[in-house]
Amino acid sequence: MDIAVNKTTYNRNKISPLKFALWASLASISMMFAGFLSAYLVRQAAGNWFEFVLPNLFLWSTGIIVLSSVTMHWAVKAFREEDERLYKSMLLATFCLGIVFIITQYQGWLAMQASGIDLKGNPSGAFVYLISGVHVAHVVGGIAALLVALIHGFTLPFKVTERRKTRLDITAHYWHYVDVLWVVLYLFLTFYR
Repeated sequence: MDIAVNKTTYNRNKISPLKFALWASLASISMMFAGFLSAYLVRQAAGNWFEFVLPNLFLWSTGIIVLSSVTMHWAVKAFREEDERLYKSMLLATFCLGIVFIITQYQGWLAMQASGIDLKGNPSGAFVYLISGVHVAHVVGGIAALLVALIHGFTLPFKVTERRKTRLDITAHYWHYVDVLWVVLYLFLTFYR
């Protein structure tokens, strides 16, 4: 009997290998962006640095991605509470907000180009394009995961299972991560000009 209790306790405390893989990946992504920000600061200190204000479109995109994190939270909560309608609508809203975020980022890049800040000019602009562009690439990965979640949500019979909860949790953790990452990057790029 003690063996069964210990095995149950072990299984309850054991982290899913998929979640562990996700968190290991997020750690490496964090290190990559820390490297970008370090290079930004080193290059800025070297001189010949053009200071400019980020277009307001980047502030709008920040609000959009924060809102998408809220809708993702509601989707997970609704799934766990077996509210199928709210779960599907919030998941779809998160997906759409992710697309709008990318469009707004692209419009921000166009606004930078229109004001004369391009990739070939001063390194300050090139860093903004690099940092925001690599972040958008990670958001595209999150949108792909959301698309898979939408396909599962709308094609599979609605049923709350441990496997589906784990898949949705992984998608949500990644989505919240790219959201928080963008807020940090936006604040960095705004205040370290």
